[in-house]
Amino acid sequence: MIQYIIRRILYAFPLLLGVNILTFVLFFVVNSPEDMARMQLGHKHVTEQAVENWKQQRGYHLPLLWNAEASGTSKITETIFFQKSAGLFWFDFGISDSDRRNIGADIKQRMWPSLAVALPTLLLGLITNICVALLMVLFRRSYLEFGGIVLCVVLMSVSSLFYIIGGQFFIGKVLKLVPISGYDGGFQALKFIVLPIVIGVISGIGSGARWYRTLFLEEVEKDYVRTARAKGLSETQVLFRHVLKNAMIPILTGVVVVLPLLFMGSLIMESFFSIPGLGSYTIDAINSQDFAIVRSMVFLGSVLYIVGLLLTDISYTLVDPRVRLS
Repeated sequence: MIQYIIRRILYAFPLLLGVNILTFVLFFVVNSPEDMARMQLGHKHVTEQAVENWKQQRGYHLPLLWNAEASGTSKITETIFFQKSAGLFWFDFGISDSDRRNIGADIKQRMWPSLAVALPTLLLGLITNICVALLMVLFRRSYLEFGGIVLCVVLMSVSSLFYIIGGQFFIGKVLKLVPISGYDGGFQALKFIVLPIVIGVISGIGSGARWYRTLFLEEVEKDYVRTARAKGLSETQVLFRHVLKNAMIPILTGVVVVLPLLFMGSLIMESFFSIPGLGSYTIDAINSQDFAIVRSMVFLGSVLYIVGLLLTDISYTLVDPRVRLS
């Protein structure tokens, strides 16, 4: 297993390099250092000298990918791409272009609000979706299953923006149970994150429960399930002790897709609820054309996704002894 993990880590470097190059190219296809300078300086009629000073201070006066005027390795190292990207591989995120803040310090500060919303949403959503799916399978071929399918289709057909705006209006404005935006430290944060968590769980029931139902329906028709029934086990025991256990591999595979959200946060949710997490941090950086923050967040998301895939492979060996990593 150790050799497998080392090999996967080595494979990650060219992947991260490719993501970094793609992010760089896409960003500077639609932006130029001059556009970024004028956006940051805040007005259109800024002087050319002010633009040049801004570029000099932030290292955007260099060529993008290739410095033809330099010699040797400086042709690559004396470029915006190398200067802005090399430090990412030892997690030196540098300084933001807009307010010259330390990006690494901002990430450490903002990841906790993102985790406070994303982690409960993931766990509660996973438990809720699995329970709803098991109930539909338990009462399959009945009106209860039909009603559950219809409800799931309705829930997944509604945009997440509707849940956010509707929840803010009904629960925050009409019932006035919780604030509709803002954030505070400590236990005071609970009143601000309850509504985003509830909305996140409800909005994910439709697609999540239907997907898990499909997994469980495939399992209940297999031979080991018929053998368990023949031994006298109840349908509830069969579902929770056998079907759920044998469906863990596709469940773990589905969970890994949302692992980066635990740190990266939800872009839309955090923006609407004014939660100072990494999601709103990324949105603000895109709006202000802050390339330093954008490439840092894309790189961090890629690293988390690769780590999630590796942890998923390792977890396969824990839930299924037949799986071997080689």
